[in-house]
Amino acid sequence: MYRSDPSFDVDVDFDVDDIERLGASAEDEARVRTRFWPKLAATLSRIPFAEDAAAAYYCALDRHTPTRVRALLFGALAYFLLPTDAVPDVFLGLGFTDDAAVLATALNLLASHIGADHREAARAAIARLRQS
Repeated sequence: MYRSDPSFDVDVDFDVDDIERLGASAEDEARVRTRFWPKLAATLSRIPFAEDAAAAYYCALDRHTPTRVRALLFGALAYFLLPTDAVPDVFLGLGFTDDAAVLATALNLLASHIGADHREAARAAIARLRQS
């Protein structure tokens, strides 16, 4: 996975509290629920973190996930959905590096909450997307 790749070194200036605030509103949660899969499907071949993003999505939806963890995950996923962020997604080769950094930070902080069931659901969803 990209998180263990030493060549994946991105310096993006963001604050974990900002990520949490981004995902804490009902509007942001609704945005993630409606826009996540279309965006992931459209970018699947260009991002190395698709499975991690999908696992974060399933963890964020899990009613057993603590509220603060859900907010952080929804925030990281909402950031992925923003068309213009620190590095706009239209920049080929660079556009998703900040998205990956935000998601990797959230996943590293919250790794104990992302279970095998979330990862398995993510793998199955990615496989379905690749077949369609």
